[in-house]
Order: sequence, then C-alpha cells, then structure tokens
Amino acid sequence: MVLNQLPEWHALEQRRDALDGQHLRELFAADPDRFAQFSLRHENILLDYSKNRVDAATMEALRALAGACDLEGWIARMFAGEAINLTEGRAVLHVALRNRANTSILVDGEDVMPGVNSVLARMRDFVARVHDGNWTGFTGASIRDVVNIGIGGSDLGPVMVTEALKAYRQANINVHFVSNVDAAHLHETLAGLDPARTLFIVASKTFTTQETMANARAARAWLLQTLGDEAAVARHFVALSTNAAAVGDFGIDAANMFEFWDWVGGRYSLWSAIGLSIALALGMDRFEELLDGAHAMDRHFREAPLEGNLPVTLALLGIWHVNFLGAESQAVVPYAQNLHRLPAYLQQADMESNGKSATRDGDFVAWDTGPVIWGEPGTNGQHAFFQLLHQGSRLVPVDFIVAANSTYPNDAQHEMLLANCLAQSAALMTGKTGDEARAEMAAAGLDASEIERLLPHRTYRGNQPSNTLLVETLDPRTLGALIALYEHKIFCQGIIWQVCSYDQWGVELGKQLAGQLLPRVRGETADGTVDASTAGLLAQLRHWRG
Repeated sequence: MVLNQLPEWHALEQRRDALDGQHLRELFAADPDRFAQFSLRHENILLDYSKNRVDAATMEALRALAGACDLEGWIARMFAGEAINLTEGRAVLHVALRNRANTSILVDGEDVMPGVNSVLARMRDFVARVHDGNWTGFTGASIRDVVNIGIGGSDLGPVMVTEALKAYRQANINVHFVSNVDAAHLHETLAGLDPARTLFIVASKTFTTQETMANARAARAWLLQTLGDEAAVARHFVALSTNAAAVGDFGIDAANMFEFWDWVGGRYSLWSAIGLSIALALGMDRFEELLDGAHAMDRHFREAPLEGNLPVTLALLGIWHVNFLGAESQAVVPYAQNLHRLPAYLQQADMESNGKSATRDGDFVAWDTGPVIWGEPGTNGQHAFFQLLHQGSRLVPVDFIVAANSTYPNDAQHEMLLANCLAQSAALMTGKTGDEARAEMAAAGLDASEIERLLPHRTYRGNQPSNTLLVETLDPRTLGALIALYEHKIFCQGIIWQVCSYDQWGVELGKQLAGQLLPRVRGETADGTVDASTAGLLAQLRHWRG
C-alpha cells in the first residue's frame, strides 16, 4: 500500500483545493455552532480544534484515510501485546505500565501484569522508607536530596512531570536531575548537597549508557571523597536497570535494582521504574494518580469511535497540516510555567518516534513525516517567537495548553494568563484586515499618507491554525491523561505515515562515532581516516587543550 496513491489521499487533496482561499473568519461566520461541532471532551480535558482550516467533509476524509491505513487494527495489535516494534521484534506496552484495570496483557504468551505490579509494590515500599526516614545513608542520616542520573527518556519524562507537579511535591525531599555529560551539570547540581544525606538514582536500562555512566562514576567519586568507605555506595545508590551484573559491579545492592522490560521504550518509560524519581518527589499515591489518568486516556483511545477520539483527532489534524497544507513544524505553547519542560519532552517523544524516512516495508517515504516540535511557555513565547507566528511567512500550527484553575493562590495573575492564551489563539485565527488597521490608525490621529506607509506592517493575515487543550486543573491525573493523549497521537501518525515509531536507529550513529573519536580527543590515537573537517577541529582542540 503506497500511502500517497490511496483514493483517500487523493480525496484529501481535493478537500485542500476546495478550502483553498477560505479564511477561518469565513468558516466561523458560516457556522455559528462551529465550536460545538469541532470540540471534544474526555473527563476534564476539552479539545477545541475549531480554529483549524477544516470542515466536516475534511474531517470525514481524514478519518477515511485512517480507516484505509487500518488504524483501529493497529491500536488493537498494540494493546494485545503484538510485536509492533518491527525492527527490534518487540511489543510496545507502555499501556501495561498504567493498566489500572489489571486485566491480563500477554507478551509471548506470558501475562506481564504480575511483573508490573511487583515493581510498583517495591517502588511504594522504597518511597515510604525514604519519606519516613527508615532508609538512611551510610552514616545513619536520613535522605534529604535525591539526584536522578539519566539521559533522554530516563531524564526528560521524570523532569517534565516533577516540574509540572511542583505544587504537589513532598516537603522533606528535594529531587534533582543530571543528564548532560558536561561536568557543569553534575558539579552545579551537587554544590551545596550533603553526601551523607544524598541518594542517587542511576537510570540506564543497559547500565552502559555512556553519558549516564560517566556522570554516575563522577557522583560515586564525589560521595566516596567524603564518606571514604566503598560500602557507602550501596546506601546511596539505587539502579533502574535490567543489567544486574553491571549494577553489582558498580557497588549497588541487587535488592535496590528496579527492573523494567524491553517492551518499554525509553521515551515512554516514565510510567515504569524510571518514574521512581517522580514517586520520591510527589509520593507514591500521586504517582499512581498519574497512572490512573493515563489509563483513563488509554481506555478512551481504545474504545471511543474515531470521530469522538481525542488522540486520533489530534493526529489527523497533524497529518492534514504536514501533508496537505505544507507545515514543517508544530509549536506547543503551554500557558503554565510548570509545564516549561513539556515542549522538550514532546520533542523527543514525537521526533524520535516519527522522524523516519523508511517505511515499515523498507522503502523510502514519498511523503513528509514527523514535523519539528518546538515551543515555550506562554506568556514568555509571546515576547519571543509569536511575531513569526502572526506575521511570518511560514505556516506553524500551534497547540495551546492551559488550566482553568491555578494550583497557586494569585488568581488575578491566573486570569491574566487565561486572557492572554485565549487572545493569542483568537488573534492567530482572525488576524487584522487592512480596513481594520486603517480605521485603527485613523482613530489614533495618523494622516492618510502615514497610514498607507504603515499599513503593510500593521496588518495580520490570520487564518493560522491552532488547537486549544483546556483542562480543569493541572493535577497528577490530568497530567497523566495529557501525556497519554500525545503518546497516542504520535502512534496514530506513525501508523498512517507507515514508519516504525518505536525504534531510534538514527540515535546510534552519533554514539558510535563518539566512541571512535574519544581516543583521538584524548590524544591516545592518531586521527586516522577522519574527514578533513573533523581532523581540523581535533587539531585545534589539542592545541587549545595543551
């Protein structure tokens, strides 16, 4: 099946041509009930997608494309534990990690839920011991600071969640994150911490991840510089891994290794033992509320018809923007400072999943796949990149995310935040016509010649698409549902684009080359057959490093 030769694809090209030249202003004027027709709700999440260049016929055509790609069949295969990670022969079961119904999910004939429940129980016991002071460091002091050492999926998800839910943090535990192999990250994180009261979580499935293990060894040396005894390592380090031998060699007690499975992809792993830092920051009850929200979204995704399905709808709108309207990027703008790491989290989730150019059959794609994901919290973004969104030459769809209620006490500021969010989505949609700009400048007293001179600079074309995700409150359950919503959106787009969303072979080449270049950077081996640019950079590095 060649995607862009399907009749359903050609039908969407016809819909694009039919809507060409129509402005969102006109679509709203023609249909007073447009919001009701183009909005969906799941629990306390409302998706308003009325400010997109679509009509009912276009949405129907997009759902027909999903049907032609057997999207519902692929959804069933994922939840059934089939090996839909085709290049690695693995199941994709982050949904099992938050399967709060505890129904059986089989992988190769074995129910994975007893293992999932066992790890959750061990996490709960460990978190309780740290919080109540029964887990002590080597000197007998209770733990005050937790440092999570990971990278990629072992860092971005936990960082994003703990930042998003700061209002729910435990008062007696400070959780920190180190990911960058740049020594500054670890050094500045450890500054001011007491080794006797610091616990490290080393998050690496293989326990061989280069950057993570470099940071872990440096943290180990920092600890022993003060505490001296190698036996201290077992009281100040725990591991999130599957490599028991390497964990033991590091000095971590195997009893303090929390496992996860090869059907857990790194960028989808915050629901697993990788979320131990989240549980320590928030408490295990809050962590399980996060799982509850994600599970509720999983059920919605699996059971709701396509026309009422939030993840499917978001995915289809993205297909429309990328493949039929020519959008190359997607902005994510949360009007919530605590969601400041969400755009970075979604960058990995989306771009590592669907940034592919080979189809599942191994052919080169003949259509665009994953867009560039980027963003910044509002209102900061309004004073940075919104100029391009309003008057630039590129089409950039925007996802606005905002909570009706703040978790902090200053309601007047939250009302200002809400007004700005609603204003920006409305402004992107309506723009400002030449007549409106003329009247505005005339009312301000400008003369006719000055008005005409300024007119091109004071008009806004509008017609810029956006979604608004309005939630009641940014609490653990809602955040869990929101993350799962985006996970499933990414899955749907990968199915339609016919790519393998759950591998990341593109990440490996850089790792391999870094391993080969490290001895050259150290001056241990000659430059050999490296390219001229790399050879020149190595020579200058050695000169400046003495």
